[in-house]
Amino acid sequence: MDSTLPEPYVFDGDFSTMWALGQRKPLWHLTWDWWWWLVMLDDPNGNPSGRQLMVLWSTKDNDLVDVNGQEWTPKGRPGFDEHEGMAIDGMVCAWWFDGTRMHEPYIKRMCRMIAMNDTHPAWPGKGLGNGGGAVVPLLEDDLSMGLTSDMTNFWLELKGDEAAVNNGAPSDMSLQFTPWNPAMSVARPSTATYAANMGYDILRVHGTKVKGTIAGEEVQGSAYFQKVCVQAPSPPWYWGVLHFEDGSYLDWFLPHLAPTITARNPRPWKRRDIQHIGLSQGGLFHDAQHQRTERFARVEVIKTVSNRVEGPHGQSPGSPLPEFSVRMWNGRTTVQFKVEAVDRAHWHFDQPTRGGLWSHLTYNEYPLELKKLEIKDEFGLRTRNSYGWARGNAEHSWGFLH
Repeated sequence: MDSTLPEPYVFDGDFSTMWALGQRKPLWHLTWDWWWWLVMLDDPNGNPSGRQLMVLWSTKDNDLVDVNGQEWTPKGRPGFDEHEGMAIDGMVCAWWFDGTRMHEPYIKRMCRMIAMNDTHPAWPGKGLGNGGGAVVPLLEDDLSMGLTSDMTNFWLELKGDEAAVNNGAPSDMSLQFTPWNPAMSVARPSTATYAANMGYDILRVHGTKVKGTIAGEEVQGSAYFQKVCVQAPSPPWYWGVLHFEDGSYLDWFLPHLAPTITARNPRPWKRRDIQHIGLSQGGLFHDAQHQRTERFARVEVIKTVSNRVEGPHGQSPGSPLPEFSVRMWNGRTTVQFKVEAVDRAHWHFDQPTRGGLWSHLTYNEYPLELKKLEIKDEFGLRTRNSYGWARGNAEHSWGFLH
């Protein structure tokens, strides 16, 4: 897990499904696919959370979805040509946190897209078939993302929506993602299948280094990536990720049943948001100091009110932001920490379902400040002071989209 890598170092693992959709027989109203980057950058003002960008390219097997108050009407399923290239009717969405203020949405555009691997005849240059490829929205502005054929770097090009730019967001971003260390910069697939062909397929890259420019300013930091296909109703969940300066990585995941499953609006706090019953538990720690990976099957998450409030961009300015106390443990290691949200971005979805009813999902993302940390193992105790910078993001959802 050493952050010093030989040059050139490439992204490792199986990227064969990186640019492919439709691997499962789609389920109407349930199948949802997306590519998703979370980027965490140095902040020249020294804010512990850094600056953050979330961007996704998404398509859904549905005829109508309301996304943050705007109707989205995806037309048809992905179409394929004889070279496995795809045409997709979808959305490109992003938010940008500049260290003090959330710009939400930074991008929200409905468009046709194409996705292809680097063996497609339209690929510029000679592809190697190792996982290179791209997703390219068919717009005048370049909002593309891809992986070079030599597997040495991803790229990302963005142009902010006019309304966001006029409100202080950067006009454009051009970023390159390179491998960080062998534990993080490898393709990690996971899959599960349930009854009635429901299930999920996820491809993750836990960490990359990032360099590039934002509105002409040179930036650097780290990033997390996942490509997801889900075709099942999603119960509420807690999820989060932390990157550490020494190349360590931490995440947690707790899907659960809670009274908030019946919530039908994106309001930040609800009286029923007081308890949950975990459906499964999972955590992961790539420990750069001891050069090992720890997996946790026991995870506890407690959500409480912090002293911070949501910025004026939200629907309820002045609403309190949460903090999350997390505990994960296995036979030899216990990790406990407290993270505090510094702002909120959220996407809320409403779609018609059976009997003329509508179902709802609110999906919140919180840039984090790590307030407390304890790692106990056979080597002793580490605390927040054992690390330099630590940056991350937490998710909490409610509702039940179906």
